[in-house]
Amino acid sequence: MTPPDEAPAPHGEARALLAEFPVVDGHNDLPWALREKAGYDLDRLDIAADQTGHLHTDIARLRAGGVGAQFWSVYVRTDLAGDAAVSATLEQIDCVEQLLSRHPADLARALTAADMEKARSEGRIASLMGAEGGHSINNSLATLRALHTLGVRYMTLTHNDNIAWADSATDEPGVGGLSPFGHEVVREMNRVGMLVDLSHVAATTMRAALDTSVAPVIFSHSSARAVCDHPRNIPDDVLERLPGNGGVAMVTFVPKFVLQAAVDWTAAADENMRAHGFHHLDTTPEAMKVHEAFEASTPRPIATAATVADHLDHMREVAGVDHIGIGGDYDGTAFTPDGLDDVAGYPNLIAELLGRGWSKADLVKLTWQNAVRVLGAAEDVARDEQARRGPSVATLEQLDG
Repeated sequence: MTPPDEAPAPHGEARALLAEFPVVDGHNDLPWALREKAGYDLDRLDIAADQTGHLHTDIARLRAGGVGAQFWSVYVRTDLAGDAAVSATLEQIDCVEQLLSRHPADLARALTAADMEKARSEGRIASLMGAEGGHSINNSLATLRALHTLGVRYMTLTHNDNIAWADSATDEPGVGGLSPFGHEVVREMNRVGMLVDLSHVAATTMRAALDTSVAPVIFSHSSARAVCDHPRNIPDDVLERLPGNGGVAMVTFVPKFVLQAAVDWTAAADENMRAHGFHHLDTTPEAMKVHEAFEASTPRPIATAATVADHLDHMREVAGVDHIGIGGDYDGTAFTPDGLDDVAGYPNLIAELLGRGWSKADLVKLTWQNAVRVLGAAEDVARDEQARRGPSVATLEQLDG
């Protein structure tokens, strides 16, 4: 990495900007990586030490990347269903709590927008949590509320597979977006102040959630479908609705979602993983050997910071600069773009955008202000909703039959 005092002008400017208005990243899968690679043994993979080669994330690289707030994903796989999914989510939450306890000088627990600003003023990294997939609540609104009480501040409605009440982007249509219970989940998230995250969901689910939510929504790690035609990305008609909703779409760095040439390659790589008996999202050392052998024989297309910037240019044009952010998906992807190899890479993206003529005011919104605003707006909506009504006791059986 080029030292700051030797950095080319755009990189020096990028680092100066991030020192004042650091990145709020919407999605980092470090807790799952720690579960899979170390069984939550935080001495074995201590993020106070350099974890290059093992993880995308450690404290020194978060600092080098200008990260000021991180939504840690408390993701669990969709093959963990029912109470097993709830228990695994609790274990993920516990992992984040252990990280906070071990690293208080660097990581600050954050539950509110005010907490995020306080952490920034203290020079610490505001740490929030997001649950990735509605299977984590096992069709229970009480469990949803319990996760919020434990600090979870967004929930992605689905992961890669449908659930009983919501359709995923990467599964066959099930309920046509959201079922009646799915709409009630969105309303209850609004009431408690949990952000509705529409990454991973089908476009029909995106539109249904926007029809129902009275609070801003987020896309914690999604890019523009018009730039890369993958169902995980956001169609323009949905981006166009974000100004009316107040929400934020946070661009992801995953090559297979940002580079069209990577889509076909990834389909072949995923099939190769399955043929060798691994889940296509497996990043354990054994699985990575299979990935690496495939890549050696079939070189993968390389995304770059410019590839990601192309998405942000489009998202700014369609949704407006007040409705975009960053969600890298580090430690949740086997591959990353050139120049965005790990959490130290954000200055390279900001330098690319500066080179394209983005103003400081626009970049400050992208990195910090939009994400903080959207959480604060969700808190405001929650206060109003709680004054109007109490907790929902609706069930899947009652509403969906």
